[in-house]
Amino acid sequence: MNETQPAMLNELAWDLVSQIINETDELRVEAVETKTGACVLDFGVEAVGSLGAGLALAEVCMSSLGEVSIQSGEVAGVGWPQLFVQTDDPIEACLLSQYAGWKVSVGKYFAMGSGAMRAAYGHEELFRELEYQEEALAVVGVLESGKLPGDAVIAEIAKRCSVDPVQVALLVAPTSSVAGNMQVVARSVETALHKLHSLGFDVTRVESACGVAPIPPVAADDMTGIGRTNDAILYGGRVTLWVNGEDDDLLSIGPQVPSSSSAAYGQPFLKVFEAAGKDFYKIDPHLFSPAEVVIHNVDTGRVHVFGKTNHTVLRESFGF
Repeated sequence: MNETQPAMLNELAWDLVSQIINETDELRVEAVETKTGACVLDFGVEAVGSLGAGLALAEVCMSSLGEVSIQSGEVAGVGWPQLFVQTDDPIEACLLSQYAGWKVSVGKYFAMGSGAMRAAYGHEELFRELEYQEEALAVVGVLESGKLPGDAVIAEIAKRCSVDPVQVALLVAPTSSVAGNMQVVARSVETALHKLHSLGFDVTRVESACGVAPIPPVAADDMTGIGRTNDAILYGGRVTLWVNGEDDDLLSIGPQVPSSSSAAYGQPFLKVFEAAGKDFYKIDPHLFSPAEVVIHNVDTGRVHVFGKTNHTVLRESFGF
């Protein structure tokens, strides 16, 4: 990829935000007035949100380069809705947009930031490794937080992205909300790609991808919500990747990709978190991946299957 790109991701995301602004009532989303003139949309902090809002939020996270839908399925023999994601632009949609790689911290405010604004900021190691950064006139970001951003937060994001505050759009939802819950579970493909990248695999070989994971019950608090959404992917996520190239490296790296490759695998995420002293950075990073990864080699026609789902842990995590 070229070192500097036109603002493709941010432009695509901004177009989708413009559509959402015209549908706030239907989506049960609220526009928040700001002194800076920035566009702030509440998807679940004080707003009720909706299933439609969750789908829209997930697609904004992917800069409109992925399609997200709800499908029927089951968990431990019980009928259960699943969130299905597909994309033919997996690098741009997932790693350069959807990955929550920006820790937005201003004063007492903290949020995990994802979306196209990350490509304009471009200071994450991931962007240097993939040689990508955008020069944007306007930026769009999604904040996973239980609080709405104030003027200082908006100003800091604008500064980091080299735009005026009025050219910033921020969509906000806590994990313990209908929309926030869904946008996290929509990361099944993203976690697989990020795991492959961290293992040194050339992710540009991935031509297309789809993934599915069960939509967990909306939690009463963010910590429980973080546990359930992680478990949905770690123990219920199933991802299929269409990859080109030789099979030997796929056979070598494949067993390391699913969450079961981690020594921390086997318990609900909250128990793993507590065992790590409630420090995310002490958790084995290899845990963060889908339960099952299926790789179709489009050059050789071979199919490789790694990992499997674990509904026993899902049932414990979801509480039924």
